[in-house]
Parts: sequence; C-alpha cells; structure tokens
Amino acid sequence: MIYADNAATTRMSDAAIHTMTTVAQENYGNPSSLYGLGQRAKEILEKAREDIAAVIGASPREIIFTSGGSEADNQALLSAAEAGRRKGKKHLISTAFEHHAILHTLQKLEKEGFEVTLLDVHEDGIVRPEEVEAAIREDTCLVTVMYANNEIGTIQPIRRIGEICRRHGVLFHTDAVQAIGHIPVNVADDNIDMLSSSAHKFHGPKGVGFLYVKKGAPLFNLIEGGAQERGRRAGTENVPGIAAMATALTEINAKREKNAADLIPKRDRLIEGLKEIPHSALNGDAVCRLPGNVNFCFEGIEGESLLLLLDDKGIMASSGSACTSGALDPSHVLLAIGRVHDVAHGSLRLSIGEGITDEEIEEIIRSVKEVVAYLRGFSPIWRDLQSGKRKYIL
Repeated sequence: MIYADNAATTRMSDAAIHTMTTVAQENYGNPSSLYGLGQRAKEILEKAREDIAAVIGASPREIIFTSGGSEADNQALLSAAEAGRRKGKKHLISTAFEHHAILHTLQKLEKEGFEVTLLDVHEDGIVRPEEVEAAIREDTCLVTVMYANNEIGTIQPIRRIGEICRRHGVLFHTDAVQAIGHIPVNVADDNIDMLSSSAHKFHGPKGVGFLYVKKGAPLFNLIEGGAQERGRRAGTENVPGIAAMATALTEINAKREKNAADLIPKRDRLIEGLKEIPHSALNGDAVCRLPGNVNFCFEGIEGESLLLLLDDKGIMASSGSACTSGALDPSHVLLAIGRVHDVAHGSLRLSIGEGITDEEIEEIIRSVKEVVAYLRGFSPIWRDLQSGKRKYIL
C-alpha cells in the first residue's frame, strides 16, 4: 500500500496521538472552570497557543482556535468584509484558483452587495504581485491569496503581495492550510494580517485548526454563545485536539528542512518519470511548488478511472476532477491555469509524504504508466486522437 494523498489528509503522528489521548484521559476538565482540573486544561490550552505562535512568528494572543481551515477562512473573510462595510469599502480581491472555502464565501458576500475581483492565474500556477496591485482600489477592504495551492501545489509570492497590501493599507489574508509545516511561514516577515491553518494537513487530528489575526486587525464572531477565545469564538475548546495539533506542528516544523531535502528529489523523479508518458503535462511550475506535490494531466482518459485502477494496485491518490450531483466537472484550478475541459478531466494529484521510499516512487511511476496505457486502449477519445479525427492538445 502506497499512500500518496497527503494533500487531502495526513496520518496522525504517534506523538500527536499520544498527546491527544493523554490529555483526553488525564486533563479532561473544562478550561473555563475555576477548579484545578479545569485550570490544568487551561494551562495546556495556552501552552499549545504559545507553541503554535512560535512556529509562525506570531504572538500567542494572535492565535484563535477553530474547527479547521474552512471555519478560519470564513471568519477571516467575513470579518474583513464587515470591517470594510462599516467604512464604505466593499471590494475584495482574490484569485480564480482558491479553495472553495474562500470562493464560496466570496460568492456569499457578492449576494450581500460586495464586489469581488478574481485575478487570473497564469499557466505556471503563480499569481503575479503586480496584477494584485493593479486590482487594488480605494474601496478595497481585503486581498486573500492562498499560500500554496491545494491541487497543483504552486507556492505564491506571499511576501511581495503582503508588502503591496501593507503599502496600500489593505488587509491581507492567506489560506496557508497546505503550506504550514511544509515550507517556512512567518507572518511578520510575510506581512500577513490573517492566516488560516488546519491540523490534519500536518499530521494532527481532523476537526481542529487555527486562525492567526494580527493585533489590531478586525475580527467578528461567527459563533456566539460564550466568552471562549477571548470572546472571539464561542464554544468549549477541544483541548485534546488543540494540544495534539500543537504537538504535530512543533514536531513537523523541527524536521521541515530535512523532510523537504528528502522529498524534493523524489518529487522531481516522479515528475521526470510521468513526463515519459506521451501526451501528458505537469500542472504548475516544476520548481516553485510544495516539496511533495505532483499534479499531471493525461490526454484521452478520465481521472476517476485512473484513481480506481491505481487503488486496485494499492496506490492511493486523488484527481482534480470531482463528481458533483451526478455530473463530472473538471477542476476549477486546472481550468484557471488554462487547461481545457477534455484535458482537465484526466488529472492526477500525487502528494507524497515523509517516509516514502525510492522503490515506492518507482512503483507509482510504473503503475501510472500501465494504467494510462490500459485506459487509452479502449478510450474512443484516444482512438480519435490517434486516427487524426481529433487534434492532440498536450
């Protein structure tokens, strides 16, 4: 079995599991309670806040615990929009290949009278800072650009975009769910006002994440009902999950450089091997991408069939295509970088993680080559391409 879908979720680390179970069993008090058991839980909660803040260069008071990245994204965007509305600023800037937690929230805001500019993404999957600056207006209240794309893994010039926003006095948010723990992130150096993250992307538990909010940046509640998180997010904190998140983040950050040094050559070998498949193409820049991300399109096949046959071979991966309401829709990310529908349907995302071996990389390459050849063998589209009835795109 080869797990190559770490961008979807990661296995919890042994250390994170130990922390989570220990806290759940021994420090189960409510951190808002005044007696000793509750105060011990409070201490664990605040230690986790300190540890997480240290990893991203923030102050502990700037960390708000959430249920995950989607909640953090929603709270950041809705807060910035409300702050902008109160000042008569109702324009937001983002990109066409953001996570749906961003795009759907922006659609919600458009229905409420806000104007949204979605910047085009170039073929290399990288946003141009100068285009961000050109889009900023007097009534712009927020720029939100993801740190690294969740499908094609391209890393964005966040520091430069942050500098532009700071110079223009515009709030800057980044969805860093795929970046935290895998590449260096420092909110001060990167000029970030708000940042979202999710524990299960760096070997922590599902259902817990955090939102960084720079001191002085506006934040409004999504959830009412209590004074937890200094009144910013009601609900009894998930202390075992939060503690496990801090353990996982501290652990992966300590070996981040070592992991990257190990994964990048394997990622590049995977790219090299898959490029040998005729009429295939790497999606996104070959170098400016996450250490473990490889995303390819293969002409003449469907991504879902590719995934199912790879699963039969013991390889777990994902596709840019998604089946929604019975209709197969190509990835909005691949369409954003210029892939046409027919090509975008035949996509494959491989997100490798620490511990994968050179032998497993070679097994992935062999298996993908075999499955692509097999699927093309009975594909009417592929027959039309070979006969000249259709023109190759890749």
